[in-house]
Amino acid sequence: MNPPALRLGLGIAAAALALDQIVKTMVVAYFGGVPGGIEITSFFNFVMVWNRGVSFGILGRVAPPPWLLAAVAGGVAIGLAIWLARVAERRLAVGIGLLIGGALGNVADRLRFGAVADFLDFHWGARHWPAFNLADVAITLGVAVLIIDSLLNRPEKPN
Repeated sequence: MNPPALRLGLGIAAAALALDQIVKTMVVAYFGGVPGGIEITSFFNFVMVWNRGVSFGILGRVAPPPWLLAAVAGGVAIGLAIWLARVAERRLAVGIGLLIGGALGNVADRLRFGAVADFLDFHWGARHWPAFNLADVAITLGVAVLIIDSLLNRPEKPN
């Protein structure tokens, strides 16, 4: 166990979770009743979408109960925390921390609202990427950091 890496990862997780929940609370309060969303630019809107399924709304029509999805994501966060406790590298701790914070942000939504609040809508003309939130951004950045770490930390080949 490396206490500085653990503190860094847990601090990043807490910051990602807090930022996600603060922004979602404001978005739900302000944009929750705005039909169709608000156009910000020609390629970006604020919308209010309730995702009852998993990533990108998969299983949205036949979604399992919110508590079950929250339990699965919570279990993943626990597994990530165990991994975090075992790492020594700061970059790896940052990536894992982002994953934990993002996962817990979406768990909090499922427990608070029964669904995940998504509100960022990027599009090109009439083609829209599925709406997402800051927890999803944290998860995506965390995965990117883990991929970069795996590419930069290749084990040396034996002679």
